[in-house]
Amino acid sequence: MSKSTMFKSAALALAVSATNLVMAADTIKVGVLHSLSGTMAISETTLKDTMLMLIEEQNKKGGLLGKQLEPVVVDPASNWPLFAEKARELVEKEKVDAIFGCWTSVSRKSVLPVIEELDSLMFYPVQYEGEESSKNVFYTGAAPNQQAIPAVDYLMNELGVERWVLAGTDYVYPRTTNKILDAYLKAAGVAEEDIMVNYTPFGHSDWQSIVSDIKKFGSAGKKTAVVSTINGDANVPFYKELGSQGISSEDIPVVAFSVGEEELSGMDTGPLVGHLAAWNYFMSVDSEVNDEFIENWHSFIGNEDRVTNDPMEAHYIGFNMWAKAVEKAGTTDPSAVQDALIGVSVPNLTGGLSTMMPNHHISKPVLIGEIQDDGQFEVVSSTSGLVVGDAWSDFLEGSKDLISDWRQPLSCGNYNVKTATCSGQNF
Repeated sequence: MSKSTMFKSAALALAVSATNLVMAADTIKVGVLHSLSGTMAISETTLKDTMLMLIEEQNKKGGLLGKQLEPVVVDPASNWPLFAEKARELVEKEKVDAIFGCWTSVSRKSVLPVIEELDSLMFYPVQYEGEESSKNVFYTGAAPNQQAIPAVDYLMNELGVERWVLAGTDYVYPRTTNKILDAYLKAAGVAEEDIMVNYTPFGHSDWQSIVSDIKKFGSAGKKTAVVSTINGDANVPFYKELGSQGISSEDIPVVAFSVGEEELSGMDTGPLVGHLAAWNYFMSVDSEVNDEFIENWHSFIGNEDRVTNDPMEAHYIGFNMWAKAVEKAGTTDPSAVQDALIGVSVPNLTGGLSTMMPNHHISKPVLIGEIQDDGQFEVVSSTSGLVVGDAWSDFLEGSKDLISDWRQPLSCGNYNVKTATCSGQNF
């Protein structure tokens, strides 16, 4: 090869490299970290599609800071360690400016050290157990005081429930939530023998003996209910077995924290009618902003039969908060956006405004919905106003004295108000 040819080749390579850098600089990359395969795909695939819709809509408005948004989608395949690997790939290799993702708490716990090490941003859209606060994570799903506690209050005060089955999938979210609920119930005077706790693995399918035990537990002459933190596709055989054993919502009502419209769309809803779910949003909510969201969703997905659900609304809120904070900060730099996010308010889909609080949780209404035979929910109870999410439970020793406030000068995720000390960045 002649020197002239070598120089031309080198110049071409440099030109291509420079062009690629310019193209990368001309877009703002947004990471989408949701399982598209495995046991959680039943719930998470829709959230990937929601993010693609939100990004497309923002680009039609002109993008952010004069740049178009570019989604970068990865599939951690319901494999919890793989979530951490994919998060690192998104930040280090793909150079995303923010990540929207995870469903289970075990996946979020896997990602958390990576996000903090790289000082990136993640928006987490699903109800969770609390007991955590990170400067790098913004929690747009419900904390226990925005879902679990109000659900128990409804069952206790409106339905007269006295015996409690706490049934969950065996991982951190159900175990910690049930620990909080156990303490809350006992503080309300519920006896130890009136609380039954059961855990099953992800994807559990043989519910016959467990449902039989629930039925027996509920035959003691006291009104009994199931508080369900069962997650993923295990819900399908669970509800099917309830119907097979003749357990109706009048006999033993179930209130679920992980069953929404998307999960119901794949089930025979006949045996489920009358059972309950606690969320901060239902598709059936009557508001102009919800009507517009549903219309946009159907147009984007090309199917008017597709439903919406609570975690979709959480992504809607989180994405719009991030976009507003980026415009406010004038940059996508994570540190600047973290500071800009606190105090940002955007519309939620029930018709009000949700605000990002100093503890990186948001304010939301709490709704109790009753399953209808068309797979939708009729709202039977709602809070009179918005509830601010608690990072730390008021009902657990070691947590009730903690607060989270990421504003200066405190800038602490677990500040002990009794000892006036900050014991670390997060949990």
